[in-house]
Amino acid sequence: MRSFFLICFCLLSQLLLAQQYTKWVDPFLGTGGHGHVYPGATVPFGMVQLSPDNGDEGWDWCSGYHYSSHTIAGFSHTHLSGTGIGDWCDISVLPLSDTLSIRAPKIKIPFSHASELARPGYYRVALNNGIAAELSATDRTGFHRYQFPDKTGWLRFDMGFAINWDQSTDGMLQLLDPYTLVGYRYSTGWAKSQKVYFAARFTLPVMDYFFIDDSLQNGEQAWGKKIKLALQFRTHSPLQMSVSLSTVSTEKALAEARQQEPGQLDLYATAATTRWEEELSKIKIDTTDPNKATNFYTALYRTCLAPVINSDRDGSYKTHRDQLRSGKDRKDNYTIFSQWDVFRALHPLFSITQPMRHTDMLQSMMAFYQDNGLLPVWDISSWEANTMTGYHSIPILTDAILKENKNLDAEIVYQAMRKSAFQPQRGTPDYSKYGYLPQDKHGWSVTITLEYAFDDWCIAQVAKKLGKKEDYALFMKRAESYKNLFDSSTGFFRSKNSQGQFIEPFDPLLSEHGFDGQYIEGTAWQHSFFVPHDIQGFAQLHGGNQALIKKLDELFSAPSELHGDNVSIDVTGLIGQYAHGNEPSHHIIYLYTALGAPDKAAHWLRVVADSMYKTGPDGLTGNDDCGQMSAWYIWTSLGMYPLNPASGEYVFGVPLVHSAQLQLPNGKTLAIEVEKIKEPNKKGIASIQFNNKEVPVKTISHASLLEGGTLTYTVYE
Repeated sequence: MRSFFLICFCLLSQLLLAQQYTKWVDPFLGTGGHGHVYPGATVPFGMVQLSPDNGDEGWDWCSGYHYSSHTIAGFSHTHLSGTGIGDWCDISVLPLSDTLSIRAPKIKIPFSHASELARPGYYRVALNNGIAAELSATDRTGFHRYQFPDKTGWLRFDMGFAINWDQSTDGMLQLLDPYTLVGYRYSTGWAKSQKVYFAARFTLPVMDYFFIDDSLQNGEQAWGKKIKLALQFRTHSPLQMSVSLSTVSTEKALAEARQQEPGQLDLYATAATTRWEEELSKIKIDTTDPNKATNFYTALYRTCLAPVINSDRDGSYKTHRDQLRSGKDRKDNYTIFSQWDVFRALHPLFSITQPMRHTDMLQSMMAFYQDNGLLPVWDISSWEANTMTGYHSIPILTDAILKENKNLDAEIVYQAMRKSAFQPQRGTPDYSKYGYLPQDKHGWSVTITLEYAFDDWCIAQVAKKLGKKEDYALFMKRAESYKNLFDSSTGFFRSKNSQGQFIEPFDPLLSEHGFDGQYIEGTAWQHSFFVPHDIQGFAQLHGGNQALIKKLDELFSAPSELHGDNVSIDVTGLIGQYAHGNEPSHHIIYLYTALGAPDKAAHWLRVVADSMYKTGPDGLTGNDDCGQMSAWYIWTSLGMYPLNPASGEYVFGVPLVHSAQLQLPNGKTLAIEVEKIKEPNKKGIASIQFNNKEVPVKTISHASLLEGGTLTYTVYE
């Protein structure tokens, strides 16, 4: 074992010499607290997320792993990054040194965090049963290497392994030959109908095997909801294995497996590091502050973990209805569209960092529309989970169309948007009928009204671009629906019933986590600032810009408490009633700049960045939510943010970096330079120059940034 780790150390030492940006990434950052992220091996947007599962369950184990645990129950091949609901963890493999507990429903092997190491594309741990495990990945294949303490070792494949409310509905395992295993796991959970197929290839032959919990067995093949297979190997040398995934069939998984070399984990780990280096080098920052460098590059890493590839090498995939689809019109199909979270900052970031891949994602959203009749709200494994509020594929697609993405048919996209706006569910008919969503017709009525109004503004902009004057007028009118719920006596957006009366009693600190609440995952304070498309109209409701600025001040000085019998666990990172641990607050600070108080924006941005983003397992104050929390940090570090994520405008805040260089999608480069001056009692940005011309300290357009050149901030220290 000592010589094994010495070899690993030498290989890693050579690799670390070539690392410029991956060395700043800490995959354990956010695995504690409420970050809900996983530490295992994956490549950018890969189908495989090969990571350890603790075997524990609950909200903080939504990724299968939480730093508070000290056991590993297996290494599974699919994981969600930063979500609030546990699912996936498909195709679980556990190495064992004996068979004493091999038939147990769940086996939890102790380990110490001191024995763990993780970097982008690679994970290693020494288990207390004497087995050393290493993991790496390509797009569709996970690679394992196990060093066993004795000359005999076992692997247990468990198709019944599940976390939280996910559960297996069927499984199959078949040993094709001593070096090859295929199988599948069907499950229901957040995704009600999910199917994952796999093919595993070993570098050592299987010497013996037996099935566990099999409901039906035929020789080397068995089926069952909780089917497990124990494989014995002579482990005189390390056992290596590749596990390839497919959403179509075991045959497709086997075809992918034959493209890989199961005994070359080091080669694939090096290739994964190279891919991550290329990804992270798209934004180069000054790294003299190691903590900021770790926060920045770990955040940038996390923006590349979702959506994930959902198609095979030839582009084919299956819908949740088992319909076979080809990807002939794009390179890859994607799933995991957490739209309520990621429309805010992640997808606008993709328009800069992922121009080609983002097109595939947008086309995947349109393919989802073709398969399901509506654009995705929360797509997981091609299943519409219908989680959260709004129809927020619309701002993502609007942003792309207004940024002149030529790979989308704007007319077809527009018809898909319009269909979402008139769908016969999710409170949409009553919202359209009343001009707001009555609380006695549907829960979360305030949040839905505000978010539908923004989405309708987005539809109006596409209608305008396409010359649809009547539709433009229709949706611009609907975009003003937010005004119908404003209570001038309190300064909050409040729920009304279908008779137009405000719901009483009213408590701005009330948090109701259930479906019948008035605000989703939050209080009136957190949701009463969501009018990103009409800031001046919003300010007029309050009595002008200064009055709205005063309301913002009150947000940060309000009591940091939540009232109610079932408060939302998602409301974290409170400063007053500003809750940075959840998405509804993410744009709020930038309202200060839009309203003419950039110094206040700078103050609070620094407070949030310093207190809510730290190094270590507890470094994230809330769920990373498929990269949205991380995307906020990337934008904010660069001194700007897409307050209205479909406007093509970025509102200035205050840069957190000393300098940066962005690789733009058109091949040009944008350099960001920060100059500091001292002046008593002044904060924030003193002035901004873009290519030696002074620009207002308010916004800059996407089109301007694409010109490349130098953006110079002069900031007060």
